[in-house]
Amino acid sequence: MLETELINRTLSTALTTGGEFAEVFVEDKRSSSAVLDDGRVEELTSGRDRGAGIRVVVGETTGFAHTADLSEEGLAGAARAAAAAARGGGGGVREVNVSAIDVSRGTPVRIPPEEVAKATKVGLLTLANEAARGSGSAITQVSARYGDSRRRILVANSDGLLAEDDQIRTLFSVSCVATGDTGLQTGRESAGRTIGFELFDETDVEEMARRAAERALTKLNARPAPSGSVPVVVGPGGGGVLFHEACGHGLEADLVAKSASVFAGRVGEKVAADCVTLIDDGTMAGEWGHFAIDDEGRPAGNNILIKDGVLTDYMWDYLRARKEGRVGSGNGRRQSYQHLPMVRMTNTYISNGTDDPAAIVADTESGVYVAQLGGGQVNTATGDFVFGMTEAYLIENGEITDPIREGNLIGNGPEVLTRIDALGNDFAMGSPGMCGKDGQGVPVGDGTPTLRVESLTVGGTAA
Repeated sequence: MLETELINRTLSTALTTGGEFAEVFVEDKRSSSAVLDDGRVEELTSGRDRGAGIRVVVGETTGFAHTADLSEEGLAGAARAAAAAARGGGGGVREVNVSAIDVSRGTPVRIPPEEVAKATKVGLLTLANEAARGSGSAITQVSARYGDSRRRILVANSDGLLAEDDQIRTLFSVSCVATGDTGLQTGRESAGRTIGFELFDETDVEEMARRAAERALTKLNARPAPSGSVPVVVGPGGGGVLFHEACGHGLEADLVAKSASVFAGRVGEKVAADCVTLIDDGTMAGEWGHFAIDDEGRPAGNNILIKDGVLTDYMWDYLRARKEGRVGSGNGRRQSYQHLPMVRMTNTYISNGTDDPAAIVADTESGVYVAQLGGGQVNTATGDFVFGMTEAYLIENGEITDPIREGNLIGNGPEVLTRIDALGNDFAMGSPGMCGKDGQGVPVGDGTPTLRVESLTVGGTAA
């Protein structure tokens, strides 16, 4: 993307005022999307964003500047601006010589999305729309979205690191609205992978649309959710977002350092049930949070955060790990070249247990079965959360029975970890997502096997 000599000169310029560390991050991102709503293509867009972000660190101060001008003059100007922000005055020159590292990029892309005609992409939306509407006359609205992106990055720093990655993601989603006596009910399905257009060799968009429609139709006959503390069984993949939000963020080293995490200072302590092992793994080829290197040039890692109920480590960015004299965990991520990196999750999941999923349900006399969770709110300092249930059912006499609606799960992430009393052997990843933190969004994945929380508060509307 840039010549090595130009990178070296840019880093040297960034260090002229006495900087201790300098970094150049270059990004070239192309994306396209298409949206169909109410039977019509409402949006068909493509774009490109290209530029560089430069940061300079002096002590505890970080200077940062970004530019869309990748000429030598443009890069030098950004380097001087970042250096000035880090520390004014000083002088001198520090020569830097970077050397490239080899990294594994996981599954090769067979069909680059940019080589696929727009008409072919729009055709997928039409297929999904027709399949969803064919599921029943009560389906009154269908929205389908296609998206792809190719993000090429280069990271170099004054420690001599030089690394590159080529990240391709393809996404498809369908949302349906059903109208009946209980009002409007929704259903959604999505599929996203870090692969090319071959996603649709393994994903049937018509079947996705029918599942989304069926969810909405089923909720037309749903009963109001109960209220109170009950056993909750979470289906495979469906509860990953709960542990991502309620536990994962609290294991990010920057929040730990600020004492904004309930897990601060607890490495080596028992924080979960014996059956729980929580992992963040950017090396999961094909999954939505996969990459070869993070946005600080570190190889993606498979990081065990909790093992057999014991907190073993946090997630680290490069600079924070460097300060602690340890190796970064590959969790330094940023939304774009216009943003500074911070500690972020990749693919975060609870690994498989040994219990039979059917037996977990059968052993639950009464409670709630959650197939899918929606959005929610979390306080990372305390772990308290509220999550909406987008697809859930009653458990009665050890069987999954009627669907329920209008309910939330209310609890505390660390407490939930200790109350997991059954863990299935049917691990699955959930839907692809975007994780927001401090105004930045990055793609992430999450997953779980079937699990049971012995007691969790359900906030419903049933009398």
